[in-house]
Amino acid sequence: MEVPSFFSFLNKYKYILIIVPLVAVIAAYFILESLPDKYVSATQISTGIIDASRNLPDKDNSHAQVDREFSNLISIVKLKKLIDQVSYQLIIHDLSDSAHFRDINQHFKKTDTAALHHALSIYNDKLKNGEALSSNNKEEKALIDLLASMKYDERSLRKDLDISRESESDYITISFTSENPQLSAFVVNTLCRDFIAYYSVFVKKSQLNTADYLTNLLVEKKDTLDKLKQTFQGYKIANGVVDPDEQAKSIYAQIATYNDKKNQAIRDLASYEGAIKSIDERFDPKDRKYIESTISQYNQSITSTEAQLRVLNDQYVRSGFNPKNKPALDSLQKQLASQINSSSDKYITNPLVAKDDLVRQKMTLEVSRDLAKYSVEAIDNALKDLDTQKAWLSKVDAVVKTYEFDINIATQAYLEILNKYNQTNLQSNFSINLVQVEAATSDEAVPSNKVQFLVFCGVATLLLCLLIAFVHNLYDNKIKEPVDLIDRTHLPVLGSLNMIDNPSQDLTTLWDVEQRHKMKQFKELLRSVRFEIDQELKGEKIFAITSLGEGEGKTLLAMSLAYAYAAINKKVLLIDGNFDNPSVSRAIYPKAYVEDYFRSSTYIERENNEIIVLGNRGDDITLLEINDEKHVQSALNDLKMRYDIILMDLPPLDSLNKSKEWILFANKVVAVFEVNHNISKSQNQVINYLKNLNTKFSGWVLNKT
Repeated sequence: MEVPSFFSFLNKYKYILIIVPLVAVIAAYFILESLPDKYVSATQISTGIIDASRNLPDKDNSHAQVDREFSNLISIVKLKKLIDQVSYQLIIHDLSDSAHFRDINQHFKKTDTAALHHALSIYNDKLKNGEALSSNNKEEKALIDLLASMKYDERSLRKDLDISRESESDYITISFTSENPQLSAFVVNTLCRDFIAYYSVFVKKSQLNTADYLTNLLVEKKDTLDKLKQTFQGYKIANGVVDPDEQAKSIYAQIATYNDKKNQAIRDLASYEGAIKSIDERFDPKDRKYIESTISQYNQSITSTEAQLRVLNDQYVRSGFNPKNKPALDSLQKQLASQINSSSDKYITNPLVAKDDLVRQKMTLEVSRDLAKYSVEAIDNALKDLDTQKAWLSKVDAVVKTYEFDINIATQAYLEILNKYNQTNLQSNFSINLVQVEAATSDEAVPSNKVQFLVFCGVATLLLCLLIAFVHNLYDNKIKEPVDLIDRTHLPVLGSLNMIDNPSQDLTTLWDVEQRHKMKQFKELLRSVRFEIDQELKGEKIFAITSLGEGEGKTLLAMSLAYAYAAINKKVLLIDGNFDNPSVSRAIYPKAYVEDYFRSSTYIERENNEIIVLGNRGDDITLLEINDEKHVQSALNDLKMRYDIILMDLPPLDSLNKSKEWILFANKVVAVFEVNHNISKSQNQVINYLKNLNTKFSGWVLNKT
């Protein structure tokens, strides 16, 4: 799309671009004048959501959390239940007060007083109980229709109601727009009051329900925990369990100690046996026999002491090697050593052999061996007792662990419920406290924006018209300028002719003085076309004029060129070659006809400065049906010798071969194309034909520009 073409299109429809916005502005003016003034009332509710002094220290005050809380409050304000409450109060006011906000429905006015009181009682009951009217009830359906007729229904109120948070502040703004200032203030104040009351009851009820539930749950969890603790305590008392872990540690420590003592006793026993054996080997059998018989009288006292020593050693082992038992054991060991020494002092050995010291050592070693043997037996008995205690403690420990696990779970559940209970009680003291900052009042009418709206209406309509024109021009493929024709066909353009009003087929007055002003532009353009044709002919004389379709102005061009060449004293022959539509023959009564001339070469008379027309009778015939090609060419050669220029008005190219037969004999061809016409797909074949004519085709003449 060319910009000049677009502005040319706008210039063509400039009056429409002026009239349409003007009509839109006038219509908008009368519509706005009929509309009533608008009154806006607004109030603000302080929520305390972002007030740090009214919140808990650990409360989540993130931006997302604050937005959620405000969104919840605004959603509650928009509840149908609250809007219905306002609707009921509005209709009750208008039905019971003479200073009603809006006119009562005419149909309802005709009802009697009893019906009016009945309707008021229903509205009051619904208001008191917070219920909605049912459309399934015929009586309530009529009351719903009454609300809708006065635009007091929920849907109508929502259209003029605006509820939003005031920027990033702590306030929620409620505003209402209507034609009555008292109505706007009443709606805002009523909705604000009902919302605060509803939310207060809603929050308190929710908090009480939560607190009651948590209290009952807390008592239940506390009873469960106490029962578990009592059962566990009874089990510990019944089984003598104090601390299983510490008892287990004590048993394992004792077992380790006994094992160490046992290993030490076993090592001592082995060493004592070895020492006794070594001493025995140093005595002869006779010496041992003598010694055993001599000391037998002392063995009874030593044996008695050894028995006492064994008992004390057993007690010492069973006491876990308690240091308190150690002094008695050491004392008895000294006594036994003294008895052994006494037995060795009685010369019980062979006086001939001095082996007293060996006998004393053996007796001492035998006592120590016996003590070590007794210790191993006592330690084994103690280890058996400890193993028994360990097995019993393992069973007890499993039961204790189960009790402790259950108690921990119950304690955790109890503490969680206790925490929630305390948090709920704390939040109830810091709950949101909604306060209406200032009551809405009856303000003045909203400043009128009629002038701005009218300007907007006019500009918007103009832009819409321009947009339509732009889209139309953008997708309009019609040829409007010579450059468009060149781009679409890739063929040259010789010139163009402007449109003339009521063109006369008799153009004898074209060059008259009285027509000079009227036809000035047309004559100038025609001269330009004539010049271009002369340049194309280059001495040739036969020039054919055709078009893509019917009615594009080729006949007008042919006749105009004929008079243009006659004006410069050229001998002009105009041939009407269009048998289907002989418009030249109808406009100018010819003295000779194509059919006669090309059949018998009839002589055509010519007068000076006179255009000779060779017409046709309009028969269903073609040029080559009149005579063969050779004869036609010969006849045209004769005409070329008698005339300076021969113009042929041919049929349009869509008439099959009728035009092509004439073009065979033409020196140059020009095609006329009318502006604001498109080139169809079928005409592309004709354009290809013109391209194939090569230099014979001179170019286009754009008509009616």
